[in-house]
Amino acid sequence: QVQLVESGGGLVQPGGSLRLSCAASGSFFVINAMGWYRRAPGNQRELVARITPSGHTNYADSVKGRFTISRDNAKNTVYLQMNSLKPEDTAVYYCNAVVLATETTYWGQGTQVTVSS
Repeated sequence: QVQLVESGGGLVQPGGSLRLSCAASGSFFVINAMGWYRRAPGNQRELVARITPSGHTNYADSVKGRFTISRDNAKNTVYLQMNSLKPEDTAVYYCNAVVLATETTYWGQGTQVTVSS
């Protein structure tokens, strides 16, 4: 069982920055890929960014050049640095992690990000 705890959401003005963190804990062996997804009101949940243990990353086209995903494997923690935020980035952001041995996917509870003046 894996617990994912997210932090760092909040209200920010357009053009501002936020950094999200997600720490994994529990009884598991190795975390494989970790990622961030988001769901805006009325929309489906979508991938924002994903990172493998070796550091390979991929991003949604809408956030390329503005968001950076990183991870600390020793701490089982993934980060999302969000710069040049836009109102359309407003959403609930969810952390996601896949346990290598079982390929089971776990989700965090979500953290609200609101970009508004």
